[in-house]
This record gives sequence, structure tokens and C-alpha cells, in this order.
Amino acid sequence: MKNLTQNIGPLPIRIMFGIAFIYYGIPKLFDPQTHEFITGMLTQIGVPAPDFMTYVVGAVETLGGLSLIVGVFTPFASAALIPVMLVALFNVHISQGFSFMHIISMTEAGPQFGVPGYEVNLIYIAGLFTLILVGAGKYSLDNIITLRLARTKSAQ
Repeated sequence: MKNLTQNIGPLPIRIMFGIAFIYYGIPKLFDPQTHEFITGMLTQIGVPAPDFMTYVVGAVETLGGLSLIVGVFTPFASAALIPVMLVALFNVHISQGFSFMHIISMTEAGPQFGVPGYEVNLIYIAGLFTLILVGAGKYSLDNIITLRLARTKSAQ
């Protein structure tokens, strides 16, 4: 059972986190309206060079997400994504409290949600930190690269 967990355990985290980071990263890079909105938000929270940083964050999220999905350079991608989550946590979500579900009012159409709390940021940080510690698992390019390097060294 331990082998199965070590082999497959990181896979669902990698895939789900990868999809999520790509989902949030691509619009920052390629959707002018989203790019402008994020730039405005970064300006408001005092991030230097907000237009450039919107591209940086979008690239880190998109490339980091792709890296997680295929499992290549997983610890490095995870380490690059943690600061993105920390900035979001401390500059956007912490003032909303812990709960990610922040209902601000009820209407005939149903609940109206405000800015989520920092719960989800902590979940992402914990998962990314786990990937740094345990690696990408058996089903990853990191594993294939490691195996090939080991074969090359043993053949010498």
C-alpha cells in the first residue's frame, strides 16, 4: 500500500492544481480585460510594476501549472507558485477571514458571494509544499528523467 501511495499519491494533487493554475494564469496573459483587472488590483495593493507583474504572475501560474500536470521540475514549479499564493493570501484574502465561502447577501436568485477567505490559499500552499517534499511521484517526467540519469550513470 505504501508503494501505491508514493507512486500515485502526488498525481491527483499535481493534475488538479495544474489545471487550476493554468485556468487562472492564461487569462492574465491573453485576455486584455482580465489583464487590466489584475493590473488594477496589483496597483491597488502596492505591487511595483503592476502591468509587468501581471504577466509574471500569469506566466508563473501557466508554466507552473503545465509543469505540475506533466510532472517536470515539480519541486521548482511548486516553490515558484507558493509566493503567488502567499501574496494573494496576505494582500487579498486574509481580510475576509478563513472561510473560502464568503456570503455577503441573499437575493431572490440565491446567495451573493464576496471575496473568498484565505482557506483555499492555505490548501494550495500545503499541497505545493507536499509536492516539494515528496516529489512528483512515479507517473511523471521527473521520474522518467531520474531513471534515465540513473541508467546512464550505471552504464558508465
